Amino acid sequence: MPRSTLAGGFSSPRVDLIVDMGNPFLNATLDGFLKIGTVAAGKVVAEEVYGVVKRGSISSNNFEKSLKKMCKEGAYWGTVAGVYVGFEYGVERVRGTRDWKNAMIGGALTGAVVSAACNRNRDKIVMDAIAGGAIATASEFLNYLT
Repeated sequence: MPRSTLAGGFSSPRVDLIVDMGNPFLNATLDGFLKIGTVAAGKVVAEEVYGVVKRGSISSNNFEKSLKKMCKEGAYWGTVAGVYVGFEYGVERVRGTRDWKNAMIGGALTGAVVSAACNRNRDKIVMDAIAGGAIATASEFLNYLT
C-alpha cells in the first residue's frame, strides 16, 4: 500500500547588522536599539496601511503624521530595548554567568527606569519593574524552548 509523508520545518529569519562601536556593551546596546526600533516602525507601517485601506484614501497630512509616528515609536521602543540589552549585558558581566536570572534582573531594572522616567508614582514604578522582569524572564524561557 502506498504511503506518503509530509515533513517540514520552520526556522525564524535571522537578520544581523553588525556595527562595531569598539566596545561589546555598546555593540549589544546598539544592536538591540536597531532591531527592536525597526520592528516598532514596521508595526506602525502595518497599522497605518490598515487605516489607509479602511479609509480608502491617504492625504499628505496623514502621510506626514504616519512618518512622525514611525520615528517616534521606533525611537521609543528602540531605546527601551537598548536599555534592556545594556542592563542584561552589565548584569551578565557582574555575575559572571549567562542565564535567565540576567534577563529577570535586566527586565526589572529596565521596567523601573522607563517607568521612573514617565511618572513619579512609586507603586507604578514597582509594578512596572515586576512586569519588566516577568516579561524578560518569560522571553528567555521561550528562547530555551526553541
